[in-house]
Amino acid sequence: MVNGMGTSFTGGGNGRGPRGWIRRYWGDHAPVVTIAITLICIVAWVIQMALYLLAPLRYQRLLLGYWAFVPITAIHEPWMFVTNIFLHATNVSHILFNMITLWVVGPVLENLIGHGRFLALYMISGLGGDLGLMVYAVLAPNGWGTSAIGASGALFGLFAAILVVYRRLGIDIVSMVVWMGINFCMPLFVPGIAWQDHVGGFMVGGLFMLALLHMGRPGSRVHGLLSWLLPTLIFLVALVLLALGCNMVNPMR
Repeated sequence: MVNGMGTSFTGGGNGRGPRGWIRRYWGDHAPVVTIAITLICIVAWVIQMALYLLAPLRYQRLLLGYWAFVPITAIHEPWMFVTNIFLHATNVSHILFNMITLWVVGPVLENLIGHGRFLALYMISGLGGDLGLMVYAVLAPNGWGTSAIGASGALFGLFAAILVVYRRLGIDIVSMVVWMGINFCMPLFVPGIAWQDHVGGFMVGGLFMLALLHMGRPGSRVHGLLSWLLPTLIFLVALVLLALGCNMVNPMR
């Protein structure tokens, strides 16, 4: 059933011989995007650690001024919407837990929906986590100065997406719901976790997955790249507009 869903999304190659086999394997099964995200996060963390140990003051300036997501300056420094998704705290437990979590859901989901859709899902979910922090800042003014880094928003988007896919396939999701519930409750016991990022990523990731399934359904008038590029563009524009709307009440605007 899993392979059937993967084929319906990504399409299969009909090439024969070694080249055809490699193309089919690499195109449909190898979690290349998950691998790439993992490598980027690890390299970024190593650079962070080197700066943290060799030039701690410079590291703090770069982190809080450019790399981490800070709602009060995000619109004026839009790159932080992306950079924070690939950064982690200097303690090894943060990146270790997130990378393990990525590999729990990433390869399965990437094989089910395809590389392009998976990458779009990861990035849109990460941006959704950023938006969650901005919405919280609107509701709680002290949230404007909050800074956050980590892949958690994107990962919670993957959680929501795999729930949607498994539900569509008729797979029992009770154990997964329990496990995700535990993750949602972690901020109650572990200080310093940006739960707003988790909520935003989860909601946006789930909605985006529903859009991908709708565009990729049999009989849809949208085919090929447009079946995921179009919803990606729509969600991206919507997220930008919502972020700009939140920024209207930014005290430093």
